Amino acid sequence: MPDLQPAVRVDSLSHSYDQRQAVRDVSFDVAAAEIFVFLGPNGGGKTTLFRVLSTLVPVQSGNVHILGYDLVRQTSEVRARIGVVFQAPSLDKKLTVIENIRHQAALYGIRGRQLRQREDELLDQLGLESRRRERTETLSGGLRRRVELAKGMIHRPQLLLLDEPSTGLDPGARIDLWTYLRQLRDEFRVTVLLTTHLLEEADKADRIAILHQGALVALDEPNALRSTVGGDSITIETEDAGELKTAIADRFQVATAVVDGRVRLELPDAGPWIARLVEAFPDRIRSITLAKPTLEDVFIQKTGHRFW
Repeated sequence: MPDLQPAVRVDSLSHSYDQRQAVRDVSFDVAAAEIFVFLGPNGGGKTTLFRVLSTLVPVQSGNVHILGYDLVRQTSEVRARIGVVFQAPSLDKKLTVIENIRHQAALYGIRGRQLRQREDELLDQLGLESRRRERTETLSGGLRRRVELAKGMIHRPQLLLLDEPSTGLDPGARIDLWTYLRQLRDEFRVTVLLTTHLLEEADKADRIAILHQGALVALDEPNALRSTVGGDSITIETEDAGELKTAIADRFQVATAVVDGRVRLELPDAGPWIARLVEAFPDRIRSITLAKPTLEDVFIQKTGHRFW
């Protein structure tokens, strides 16, 4: 039976640093056993939101409940039930894989038979059994990330928070990471919440929350977000984007926009429009491209500029 209570509920959360507002009146729910991604460029508010949810910075304004606990009044209960994997490495490189995991386990009072059982389970799940006695400084970036995950999961949290988990990983290591995250969701009903600035990574999530300048501008499943764009996109490189935008709109009565110095159109079945536009403005088009809807198109539609 599905869990009815959300794993995370955020209502009207705002957070500022001096005069800069990093998070602006953000509200959302994360369902239990869901992989939920905060997507946005650097400076969009992802890190601040992550720091609030992981209890690193206090709630300034709004309400946050995690696994049914009030983040402000029941911080200790929240911390006991979440696992956190930071973007910055947290391993002691001079310790072995198993020593790093045991140090983390000690923080939660896990010892004896229970510790040995959980160690064996995690090392097996993450493909680290043969590396048990190796110092982490000798491991590849992908293997070190697996050890970070083992540390975050040693106390069997119900919610796993990851900040930019694919940073520095090669494509193969990213595939391994997502295989494990899906296993956590499907087999152990762990809720996974992560931040990323990588569009292709966000596309693997169950749902995506797009952040821009601290505000939540879109939230839905990846395919549902793409369907809001309404068609294919045409992007035109030209000498004077504003002038060509007006000329296209006047001649064809279609909606046009200028995005980062390029003329942009969104049209259903846009293929035939390529020849039509080139024929109408042969001397004013440097290049013209056609693309199917992407998450970047969603970002452009919501913010008016490209995803940097």
